[in-house]
Amino acid sequence: MKKQAYKALRQSKKRYEKNRIIKATLKTTLKKTRQAITAKTVKTEELRKALKDLDKAAQKRLIKKNTASRKKSRIMKQFNKSQKA
Repeated sequence: MKKQAYKALRQSKKRYEKNRIIKATLKTTLKKTRQAITAKTVKTEELRKALKDLDKAAQKRLIKKNTASRKKSRIMKQFNKSQKA
């Protein structure tokens, strides 16, 4: 194997690990936010962080921008519904 191939493998592994951590963090943030909304204990900072994390993931192309937009929309819809009731 050539030198470039080894370097590409190293880069690929590094990116994979970084992306995996970011995705896992995003999933837990979204899950906690949804649970807090249903329990009606959500704080605006938590909600803001979840939306920010979605935007960051879309910006880094870990998820598609339409997916991020859809998830944000559904979270806000759920949040607004919980505020009315």
